[in-house]
Amino acid sequence: MSTPQADPVETMVRARTIAVVGVSSNPSRPSNDVAKYLIEAGYTVYLVNPTETKIFGRPVYASLRDLPEPVDIVDIFRRPADVPPVVEDAIAAGAKCVWMQLEIVNETAAARAAEAGLAVVMDRCTKIEHQSWLAAQGR
Repeated sequence: MSTPQADPVETMVRARTIAVVGVSSNPSRPSNDVAKYLIEAGYTVYLVNPTETKIFGRPVYASLRDLPEPVDIVDIFRRPADVPPVVEDAIAAGAKCVWMQLEIVNETAAARAAEAGLAVVMDRCTKIEHQSWLAAQGR
């Protein structure tokens, strides 16, 4: 049985703060491209990766628990097997939604997030969803 998912476009429209977990300083990585796009789109973006210190001249946090505020979306760029601890951190940090990027699906982690009251989006891209919404608005 699959976990019910939140509407991705509505989730993007309502969000103001996004934590990108697994962000890379390598410009050829999708996480780098998406994080840069979200920053340029006007979101307050927190970068999370314990192996990085600065990306785009911004501080990179080791964990969601280290962020200065709870976020609306936790945008996950990690292998499906690595998602459960990120979900636990998202719950502990007071996030509203866990969002697993394209090709990232973990039903157990999704069910845990939903059980804790978080919205869930899986196998979707925040950048693509935002661009689709802008296109629908004629922008």
